[in-house]
Amino acid sequence: MTIDAVTLAVLKGRLEQIADEMDATLFRTAFNPIIAEAHDASHGLYDAVTGDTLVQGKSGLPIFVGVMAFAVRAVVAKVARDGGLADGDVFLFNDPYDGGTHLSDFKLVRPYFRDGKLFCWLASVGHWHDVGGNVPGNYNPAATESFQEGMHIPPVKLVSAGRLNADIVDILKCNSRLPLSLYGDMSGQINALDLGIKRMDTLLDQYGAAVIAETFGELRARAAKLMRACIAELPDGTYSAEDWLDNDGIADVPLKIALDIVKKGETMSLDFSRSSPPCAGPVNIARSTAIASCYVALKHVFRDVPANAGCLEPISFVIPEISLLSAKAPKPVGGYTETILRVIDVVFQALAKAAPLAVNGCAYGTINALSLAGHRRDGRRWVMFSFFGGGLGGSPESDGLNHGNAPISTATIPPVEILEAAYPVLFNQWALRPDSGGAGRHRGGLGAVYELELLEEQADVFLFGERGRTAPPGVAGGKSAAMNRFTYPTANGTAQPPMASKMTGLHIAKGDSLRLETPGGGGYGSPSERPADAIARDLALGYVTQAAAARDYPAQIKDAAQ
Repeated sequence: MTIDAVTLAVLKGRLEQIADEMDATLFRTAFNPIIAEAHDASHGLYDAVTGDTLVQGKSGLPIFVGVMAFAVRAVVAKVARDGGLADGDVFLFNDPYDGGTHLSDFKLVRPYFRDGKLFCWLASVGHWHDVGGNVPGNYNPAATESFQEGMHIPPVKLVSAGRLNADIVDILKCNSRLPLSLYGDMSGQINALDLGIKRMDTLLDQYGAAVIAETFGELRARAAKLMRACIAELPDGTYSAEDWLDNDGIADVPLKIALDIVKKGETMSLDFSRSSPPCAGPVNIARSTAIASCYVALKHVFRDVPANAGCLEPISFVIPEISLLSAKAPKPVGGYTETILRVIDVVFQALAKAAPLAVNGCAYGTINALSLAGHRRDGRRWVMFSFFGGGLGGSPESDGLNHGNAPISTATIPPVEILEAAYPVLFNQWALRPDSGGAGRHRGGLGAVYELELLEEQADVFLFGERGRTAPPGVAGGKSAAMNRFTYPTANGTAQPPMASKMTGLHIAKGDSLRLETPGGGGYGSPSERPADAIARDLALGYVTQAAAARDYPAQIKDAAQ
């Protein structure tokens, strides 16, 4: 059987629509704003035997494209060991070493049967608001083992042949500070999978199982072919880059993320052997997470390659067992977001040497996970967890996006109105940060300034960020952006965290304010090539101050003054 190009395009759209509808179902039914507003979730279809990604939704997080294949494989392995797979089963787990990412991300995996045979898997992942551990919201910058980050659940049957296992639900709720939020998010994921099953039934009723199976194979083959063609256009050679994490939250020592890309013909090897070994603190990541972050970086460069397992076929990875990029239990991994952003940065920096016209400057490089927690006057517990935006890197075509989200995702920053409505805080400032974007022919995007005031009597504060010691670099001659800066009140005024970007055990009282100034993006191209009218526009809009313009663009400022 051979599918014609038109039918293949139609079926590709239909399959993607199924994943998109599952995304939308969860976004509209989740209880916590990190899923409902920020869209920190994802859905897809996966191979029945290998667990490889077949189709991914366009609204979910790209970082989950890679890791969810590993998550489904963990369920496939469990079924191979234990047997007993039935139509209507739903497996649940959050193992960060098997399924990737961290304990906050709960994966739900469901088999799809056709004519009594397993046809494929449907999977959902969402970031739950609180899953126990030492820190409300679970970003614990002082964790030295995963037990301090939250509950750790291996693959278990949440639903057996359509019947919910209430005992498992009770265990989950008992281990969360926000059990109602947990129950709502879990139910939303189950509903999303239910919808996916219905949509798959409709599709296969119309086209038949054989046609859809062939479509899966053809889409993967075409993705692999296109990726090989993209790689072939790069010059052969070795391209290296290295960047740094501020510290691991335990020892104030920088950690190196180093990459050597070896490109030969239609294949490419990504070698991380020169990176730091596992660390005591929670910036370790599992191998699956490291591979997924490389996928995201490569998709930024090779934009036309479809989102399925085929895009990684021409690529090999060298990640030593003794590496902070290949962590094993119980190494803490709660701050995985910060490390994968640095992995993306080194991929950008290395590829910029091979294909400078295809790569952007580095983005702001931290999600700045900020948690506040306390009790309301009536005794109810509240936990605010959110992430915050910054500047994206300048590109070969334009300046970087101001106040965007990190390149690991298509998520949105929770709106100020939602945060103020949900939690006892008031944002006195939510603004762009002047002079924060890296100078260049195309300037990096601006970071932001957030200043929030506590309205309740007291709260505990935790921050898990990065880029407080090493600025986001530019590429192709572009300059680095401004670094991260967090300040908090003390008896003698304001102070900054001793670890620069990480803080735990901070107590604030009603009326106290926290201030977060996020990094911008790195610039693209030499600042000497920036047009004078672009600099004048930056000055007029307040994006750049006169002093910074004179420092970064002296020739253009001098010419304008004459």
